[in-house]
Amino acid sequence: MTPNIAAAKAALSHLETETREATIRSMSRDFFWYSPVLKTRLDHVVADFVVYPKSEAEVLEILSTCYRHDCPVTTRGAGTGNYGQAMPLAGGCVMSLKHLNRVKEVLPGRVIAEPGCLLKDLDAACKAATGQELRMFSSTWATATIGGFIAGGSGGVGSCTWGALRDLGNIIRLRVATMEAEPRILEFRGEELARVSHAYGTNGIITELEMPLAPAYDWVDIFVATDSFPEAAAFANDLANEDGILIKLASVYEAPIAHDYFQRVKPHVTPETHLVGLMVTPHAMDAFLTFLGRRPGATLIYRSDASDWDRTPGPVFEYGWNHTTLRALKVDPSITYLQIRYGAPNHLEKVEAMRAAFPKGEVMQHLEVMRENGKSIFAGLSMVKFASEERLDEIIRIHEEAGCLIFNPHRYTLEEGGRQTVDDRQLAFKREADPKGLLNPGKMISWDVPDWGYERIYSYKNIQPVE
Repeated sequence: MTPNIAAAKAALSHLETETREATIRSMSRDFFWYSPVLKTRLDHVVADFVVYPKSEAEVLEILSTCYRHDCPVTTRGAGTGNYGQAMPLAGGCVMSLKHLNRVKEVLPGRVIAEPGCLLKDLDAACKAATGQELRMFSSTWATATIGGFIAGGSGGVGSCTWGALRDLGNIIRLRVATMEAEPRILEFRGEELARVSHAYGTNGIITELEMPLAPAYDWVDIFVATDSFPEAAAFANDLANEDGILIKLASVYEAPIAHDYFQRVKPHVTPETHLVGLMVTPHAMDAFLTFLGRRPGATLIYRSDASDWDRTPGPVFEYGWNHTTLRALKVDPSITYLQIRYGAPNHLEKVEAMRAAFPKGEVMQHLEVMRENGKSIFAGLSMVKFASEERLDEIIRIHEEAGCLIFNPHRYTLEEGGRQTVDDRQLAFKREADPKGLLNPGKMISWDVPDWGYERIYSYKNIQPVE
């Protein structure tokens, strides 16, 4: 199978395409550079051309044309992912869905939209129409798309109440295009959603989504300071288990993260301050303040509805999830991060074990509360002082040996960035929907090398490993 890129590009020239080399390179990149491992391996990756469909019909035309000419297709939202999900490892066509951005219908408890709609625009449309909002969104809410969130995300702001994105009920319906000689449109619900959610667009292109909504609130943004990290972690965990206090965010930052990397917070903390970031509903503030009063080691230093700060910090969720690492990178380029799942019931103990396992300052704890099986757990987005790939692998091994599940952000494949196992549902659907393997090549190991052993980083044929 020899791709004829020039023929595919020529056949699609009547659509909106991009020919400027600088823009093509920009559209071939995402936030992969969060990882020094991926930056070394993926920095050279570039597509041959970019196309911008304006309708589902144009998506189908692009897929059919590229199938005919054996041209790889990598779908792109806003490029805010940081695993290399949207990077065209085999070149070919990048298909940006930025024009498929309509909010089609807002209904009680749900919204129907196109994948290129920005999360903030979707939220705004739902609030304006019915006083509802998205249950959860990424910290890149202002710039990320809903399609990219579903194809590449796993949780975010709201997960402390609603759980993970792939938990039952957090996606209602997906409309998906296949890449065949005659592409089909399929609609998935229930068990079928797992075929394409968090699949990086490797086995189908999402052209429409139906997502659940919750009542919208003027959330109160809060920072709580403690002198003890275990107290900060316990505060966030216990608050999230208070069933009568509705929250949308509970983030925990080990000292000196707030002082060193949160520039607008720095004047209000010391290098020894551990910080909790929260979003609480206005009607729950009395209950929250009562909860706070029972925690003598915790001090309220900021609330957005009654701030005395000279300069407000902006949305507190923009200090959490992946924004924490982004803020640190702006100050210290040697910072990278890990993604960890500290499962219940001993998640607090696991976190403390990992704090004790490394020299001070090498691994700084950043926790996000999630809901799992009705109980609070921690997603860890620990910030790591990068020394070498070997030391990073050792840090990962120490976590795994302690029973902490790692979702490795220094890998660009589905399996290595997940549980290092094959998702048979996604692989089976790729065989059906993408028989030539042209959708986002190099991201699904089980398609390329079914017997891969995970003993080393997978190197797709066009991505050379570091010697």
